Amino acid sequence: MNAAAQGRPAFGQRALAVTIGEPAGIGPDIALLAWRDRARLRLPPYYVIGDPALLTARARRIGIDVPVTAAEPETAAEAFAAALPVVALAQTSSASPGRPDADSAPLAIAAIRRAVADATAGRCAAIVTNPIAKSVLYESGFADPGHTEFLAKLAREAGHADVQPVMMLWSPELAVVPVTIHVALADAIKELTPDLIVSTARITAQALRTQFGIAAPRLAVSGLNPHAGEDGALGTQEKDIIAPALRRLADSGIDVRGPLPADTMFHAAARATYDAALCMYHDQALIPIKTLAFDHAVNVTLGLPFVRTSPDHGTAFDIAGTGRANPASFIAALRLAVRLSSATPAAAA
Repeated sequence: MNAAAQGRPAFGQRALAVTIGEPAGIGPDIALLAWRDRARLRLPPYYVIGDPALLTARARRIGIDVPVTAAEPETAAEAFAAALPVVALAQTSSASPGRPDADSAPLAIAAIRRAVADATAGRCAAIVTNPIAKSVLYESGFADPGHTEFLAKLAREAGHADVQPVMMLWSPELAVVPVTIHVALADAIKELTPDLIVSTARITAQALRTQFGIAAPRLAVSGLNPHAGEDGALGTQEKDIIAPALRRLADSGIDVRGPLPADTMFHAAARATYDAALCMYHDQALIPIKTLAFDHAVNVTLGLPFVRTSPDHGTAFDIAGTGRANPASFIAALRLAVRLSSATPAAAA
C-alpha cells in the first residue's frame, strides 16, 4: 500500500508553514487540535514555527495527546503522520494562556520572518499565519499596521519590490476585499484614490482567475457614504473617486459594477450576482463576512509572491488554554492554502 493510500503524504511533498501567532492566544491550541484530528479530516501536512516546549505544555494543559517533534521544512511532511513537526526558533516564550508577556512579540515576529524565508526559498508550499495581538506587538516597537503590511515588507526585502498586498476575506458564502485596510476611518477616507481602487480590483480579478479558477470574475464595488452618496447629497467620493475608477476598470475589460449602497450588497440574492465585493474600508468588508461565516472564513493576502492564508479570528485570550477553541477557521485556512498554492505557478516552482 502506498503512502497516499495510507493517508500519509508522499515523500518529498512540501508541507505548509504555520506560524505560532501570539503565544498567549489560541494559535497554539488550534494547531494542536487540528493535528489531533488530522487523519479523520484528511488534513494536509504542516509544521509549526515556534517554541516546541510551549506547544508541548499547551497540549498537556488542554488535555490532548499530541507528540511534538523537532523538524525542518524538508522533513516535516514525512513526520506529520506520527507527530506535530515544529521548526524551533532561538526565541522562546514564557507567556501563559491569556497573559502575553515580554517574550510574546519577539517569538510571534520571528515566526513570521521564518515563514516568509521558507516560502520565498521554496521550502514550504504556502504560509498559514495564526492570529497575532497587534497591541502586544506595538508595545514592543512593531512598526507595521498588521500582518498584511508586514508580510508585504518582508516580500520586498526578499527582492519583490513591486508587491502590493490586497487583503481578501474568503468563504463559500462571500468573498470581500477592503480597499483600505488597517487605518483609522478618517485616514481611510483620505487614502482612497482612483488609482488605489483600480490596482486593488485588478489584483483581485487576477487572483480570482488564476488561483480561484473563475474564468470571468464579477466584482461588485461599494460606495463610501450612506446610500452610495445619494447622487452627491451625502458625499461626493462616489462621483469624484469611485466612479472614475470603475470606468477605467470596465474599459480594461473587468466585469465591475457600482458604486453600490453597502447596506444592500450582502443579502443572499445580491451575493449571487458577484464573485467578490470590494469595499472602501475595513469594517465595511469584514462585518458582513464575519456575520455570515465567522467560524470558517479565511483571510487571504493577494498580491504576494507566495500564498498566505490565516484564520479569520483573533487571539481569543479569554479561552486560550481551555481546550474550547474552535479550529474550524484554521482548518479552512489550511485547505485553502493548498488549493491556492496548487493553482499558483510561483508556489509550485
